[in-house]
Amino acid sequence: MRSFESIRSHVEGKYEVTAREPYLVCVELSLEQGKRHQSIFLSELEAEDNRKYLRISTAVAPITGLDTKKMLAYNWQSRVGYMAIGELDGVPYLQLCENRPFDSLDAAEIDRLILEIGGVGDNLERMLSAGGDLH
Repeated sequence: MRSFESIRSHVEGKYEVTAREPYLVCVELSLEQGKRHQSIFLSELEAEDNRKYLRISTAVAPITGLDTKKMLAYNWQSRVGYMAIGELDGVPYLQLCENRPFDSLDAAEIDRLILEIGGVGDNLERMLSAGGDLH
């Protein structure tokens, strides 16, 4: 995959897309036979050297009341993704993210990342929100 448009085309042909903007696509991932859902955001980033990256992210929980030490420990132990803070509808949220250079991506890797970030993000969300499903 060499461009965001090729990534968008792949995603739109395979997943339920709930938002489309320039350089941003939101996929609604259905988990546990439709009992749970997780929104996965794919966006384009550009590095200082003009190299393009794909960021895959999902909102996990509002940061209010979260133990930041526990989240930083998770970052250290995580084999997939990293924790960050981003806003969702004006509210600061803990986000699970992964960045990959476009030139290292193919369709199978994009699918794997969507499913992995979605599944891990949903598990974290469940753990941090007493079983809730924030989408």
